[in-house]
Amino acid sequence: MNTFGRNLRLTTFGESHGKAMGGILDGMPGGVKIDMEVILRETARRRPGQSHLVTARNEKDIPELLSGLTDDMVTLGTPIGFIVRNTDHRSGDYGEMAKLYRPNHADFTYDMRYGLHEARGGGRASARETLNWVIGGAIARQLPCMKDITLQAEVISIGGITGTTEELASVVEEAMKRGDSVGGVVECVITGVPAGIGNPVFGKLHSRLAQAMMSINAAKGFEYGDGFAAASAYGTEQADIFISEEGHIQTKTNHSGGIQGGISNGMPITFKVAFKPTPTLLRDIETVDKEGNSSILKGKGRHDPCVALRAVPVVEAMAALVIADEMLETGKLNS
Repeated sequence: MNTFGRNLRLTTFGESHGKAMGGILDGMPGGVKIDMEVILRETARRRPGQSHLVTARNEKDIPELLSGLTDDMVTLGTPIGFIVRNTDHRSGDYGEMAKLYRPNHADFTYDMRYGLHEARGGGRASARETLNWVIGGAIARQLPCMKDITLQAEVISIGGITGTTEELASVVEEAMKRGDSVGGVVECVITGVPAGIGNPVFGKLHSRLAQAMMSINAAKGFEYGDGFAAASAYGTEQADIFISEEGHIQTKTNHSGGIQGGISNGMPITFKVAFKPTPTLLRDIETVDKEGNSSILKGKGRHDPCVALRAVPVVEAMAALVIADEMLETGKLNS
């Protein structure tokens, strides 16, 4: 599937080493003023080549908006099309990878599904695909119904270590010295979502957030509220007691993570996403070729040693698409 969303639908295309990435955002109401600077700010946050801790691939990532907007950047209510040209790919780095399967990567499974795979940069399995999502999320955040909603994500641990920015950076640097990679956890807090957003049973708000987050490359786990910690707690410890302050009903605590029965309760929505280490390594690793013969894969190319670092704006973008979609479904266009 290459389309995400129900009322606000993002369809994307492009391969990591193809001519361009791009997408179509359908379902945006007409009359919404779009600030290009907001889009550029978000794409800059996930852009590669910004520091020694991320891939050295140097893409400017300037989106070209093709349709759905007036010359004054006001939405027409028609599909918003966009592309971003790929300019700094080195396909020659992936010659050997076309014949060998990278452990923990999508090479083998894409072969089993489609009969071939795009080894250059990983094709559609590349994290470069998330650029499309960040653009879609940046547009969605500008809906009037999103104006009082904030989405804030951050890396809270790397390699199981929590600490300062410098301490987390040192964990990544140590992995890089060994030609290795390392996993991390991103936490997101969404505030300002009114109570009553979401659907029961199979359309639960947390299940839609989980789908969004687990669609992100290298995501291996999702939990909201107290998550897995709730499994070792007692009911008396987990109870979010209702209180009323100046006629406003809320809870004293937020173990539920802002969602109860699949519907928002007005408290901050909190969740965490766990990311595995980048599967492509800059060191030799055992594998097999397409015929099943044992081989050694020699790592080359430019890759993120820790996916979690550049996943932060992606987490926010996917969360924005989910919340905007749900707000539109409940008719809260201007709230």
